[in-house]
Amino acid sequence: MEFISFCRAHGVLIDIPPPIGVWRRYPTDDHPKKRNGAVKFMGDHGFVQNHAVDTEVSLWQPETPVKIDRVKIAKDLAAVEAKRRADQADAVKRAAFIMGETVLGKHEYLNRKGFIDSEDRIWGHEGKRTLVVPMRVDGHLVGCQLIEEDGSKKFLYGQRTSNAELVIDNKGVHILCEGYATGLSIQAALRKMSRRYTIHVCFSAGNMKKVAEGLPDGLIIADNDKSGTGERVAKEIGWKYWMSDVVGEDANDTHQRIGLLKLGLSLVASLKLV
Repeated sequence: MEFISFCRAHGVLIDIPPPIGVWRRYPTDDHPKKRNGAVKFMGDHGFVQNHAVDTEVSLWQPETPVKIDRVKIAKDLAAVEAKRRADQADAVKRAAFIMGETVLGKHEYLNRKGFIDSEDRIWGHEGKRTLVVPMRVDGHLVGCQLIEEDGSKKFLYGQRTSNAELVIDNKGVHILCEGYATGLSIQAALRKMSRRYTIHVCFSAGNMKKVAEGLPDGLIIADNDKSGTGERVAKEIGWKYWMSDVVGEDANDTHQRIGLLKLGLSLVASLKLV
């Protein structure tokens, strides 16, 4: 498989290779308006990662015999790994600083998601009010998701996302979901039903697979993506899963469409199957 096809097989929307030796960001099939795809072309090999679904960098090598400098490839891989670790360490420090600057407050994003009276961690900077969602691996802070009032989201540059999660723990069944607002809707609906939960906000469908590997069993709350990614990942994990019957909806959309009571009843019915 040639390099462009390899990139597209990973969902990265690319037509021509980037300049040799340079990391470039590209849109992806599942998020065409964002640049979740990362590509580095080295001529006789390359690196690809779709950050929405891939938790590791994939190595491309041509199928047809060509002269390959394996020492060079090893050095490139080592350099990529060293930079990754350095960027992750910087992101941990940045996340700790940001978390230390947050105060509790209301936020327009939460308001639009149906949580008008809710207060959360708000970071005031550069004239903006940013909602901060901490991300941890094994309880250790590794970064955070920053959500602006217009709903745009980003992670800290270079932070670890593989296995990173936000856990909303009420000593109940493990429940995995992608987005923060989805997690809040699940929490509110199950509270209304007086049911316990341990909600794992995983931030992407691909990362749900990683988080699930460390858990015994539970329920997946899948997004009903037009691409089918949410349901496909849920089936790959192998747990029971709940998903809206409306294409394009996640559990927060369902919460706002039918209300917390009906959402809670639907979730409880799925939990009985776990």
